[in-house]
Amino acid sequence: MQITVSGKQVDVGEALKTYVAEQLGTIAGKYFDYALETQVVFSKARAFFMCDITMHAARNIVLRGEGEAQDAHAAFDAAAEHLGKRLRRYRRKVNDHARDLAHRERPEKVRQYVLSPGPAAEGEGEGETIELNGDHAAVVAELPTEIETLTVGEAVMRLDLADAPVLMFRDRKTGSLSVVYRRDDGNIGWIDPSAAKA
Repeated sequence: MQITVSGKQVDVGEALKTYVAEQLGTIAGKYFDYALETQVVFSKARAFFMCDITMHAARNIVLRGEGEAQDAHAAFDAAAEHLGKRLRRYRRKVNDHARDLAHRERPEKVRQYVLSPGPAAEGEGEGETIELNGDHAAVVAELPTEIETLTVGEAVMRLDLADAPVLMFRDRKTGSLSVVYRRDDGNIGWIDPSAAKA
């Protein structure tokens, strides 16, 4: 597993990097022998250190853990515990899902765009502009991504594991594109276009 440890206005020493690598190796070995890569980012706000862990545990399975404490080691421990709890909670579902991947349809390849509200400044992003309802927006980033065929439950699991705000997928039952998203009240919303056709 490739581990990247970095700091935002925080000096990350070799002792901390070694500690992080050892602990993440233990966590990954316990739950995901095939973990691909992990990014650990330390930052500081007020008198507290914050740690954000993003683990690519398997193909298209991303997990996040966050922690905050008065020192960097304790912040990492809190984030790793958060990650461990999430792994324990979903371990069976993730393992079942990984076993099923070989028997499923291949995901659709699509492009994901990050837009800014106006034309790109000199040297910023791709510089390409597109029209949105009469207004122009600059393409800041263009990323390859995939739309997978999932059940609604699997989509919610993926959304929760990645701690993402939104996930688009093709509903295995109806074949239509659907979206699950995290609402402000903490619940999960589901946009199901097939229901409008009925």
